[in-house]
Amino acid sequence: MTFEIEIGGRARSVGVEKAGRTYRISLDGETHEVDAVRVGVWGLSLLHRETSRSREVQVAPAAAAGELLVTIGGRTITVTVNGSRSRRAGAEGGSADGEQAVTAPMPGRVVRLLVAQGDQVAARQGVAVVEAMKMENELRSPKAGRVKDVNVRAGDSVEAGRVLLVVE
Repeated sequence: MTFEIEIGGRARSVGVEKAGRTYRISLDGETHEVDAVRVGVWGLSLLHRETSRSREVQVAPAAAAGELLVTIGGRTITVTVNGSRSRRAGAEGGSADGEQAVTAPMPGRVVRLLVAQGDQVAARQGVAVVEAMKMENELRSPKAGRVKDVNVRAGDSVEAGRVLLVVE
């Protein structure tokens, strides 16, 4: 299976193929053999077969469709999966139908809300900031619309998957 991902504005092609007990990962045409073991809900323990280097990685869903929050080495970055396809589909300013929830991608604390109930928002506009694993993550609106409900306040602790607000 091949994915187009975007990290920091740079598009990359990633292929993933199960090969027995390991995975063959192709990154921009360069292939690596990796052992992967799930650790907890969002965690992975990865062992690079050629170098015997291991890394702990956290991969959690972000607020916008097609985005993931990836934490490695204490640094969290947003990764867009198949982003070029997602952007074309949403070029009109957010095409999601019906109400869309913005959820906490992992346990953390709401640092601040950037919108209030009744506010109009654009697709991918920042709506809340959640601190998780000592990193602040700005969550974005999945579509253009009006904020219907805000279910948290600044300072609230939240569990992964908790609905923070709803955009209609």
